[in-house]
Amino acid sequence: MAWTRTYDGAEPVRINKWLGQSGVCSRREADALIADGLVSIDGEVVRDAGRKLETGQTLTLSDKATAQLAEGITVVIHKPVGYVSGQPEPDKLPAIRLLSAGNLIGPGEVPGDISLPPIGRLDEDSRGLLLLSSDGVVAKAVIGPESDLDKEYLVRVAGDITEKKLKILRHGLMLDGRQLRPAYVSRMESHRLKFILREGRNRQIRRMCEMVELEVVDLIRVRIGPLKLDNLPEGKWRMLTAEEREALVGS
Repeated sequence: MAWTRTYDGAEPVRINKWLGQSGVCSRREADALIADGLVSIDGEVVRDAGRKLETGQTLTLSDKATAQLAEGITVVIHKPVGYVSGQPEPDKLPAIRLLSAGNLIGPGEVPGDISLPPIGRLDEDSRGLLLLSSDGVVAKAVIGPESDLDKEYLVRVAGDITEKKLKILRHGLMLDGRQLRPAYVSRMESHRLKFILREGRNRQIRRMCEMVELEVVDLIRVRIGPLKLDNLPEGKWRMLTAEEREALVGS
């Protein structure tokens, strides 16, 4: 099934860069798909690897392209604080560094020379469930434009939690000039909240809390759709099972 998304960024961006940032595939894989004539913009096949995507244009990966990307692999990581999920600056540690034999839990082996972009972001100062994948079908299911998978977070905050603040967090907030989708927010303990979101704006939970004078002290993602962090130790990783992939793709 073809993968389609309309670009809504403010500035033109190279196709391979945008696909990499979106978690669909690596830049190198994007270049290969373009070379094979499997990428189109507004219905026109792209032949130039340096082509930029303009605001409002729709990019499509053909059925063959998505089938090729589906042959990839997906790993599940319990990311600690201090690691970044995507491409790091020179002084930052990428989460992919955790993929060593000593950190592997269960069957599998360390991926060889293969690009594993993150499927969705998880900030450097946050921890918990993170997916790295070269499987374009999984990427589409988790962060694609038609994805409706929710993500669950446990958040410890400093500040006075009131019912008024909880009501505001659930409804009525705007970020970057755009209305947020309603969120499920509940109080678990005196200073611990549960957030369930169906979107993933940049540092969304931290910024939401700041708007109601709450400071996030700790944030852990424990679930992405049907996939749970469960008892995977911090800093460890494992392979996504075939059953889990089916559940993600079929959700």
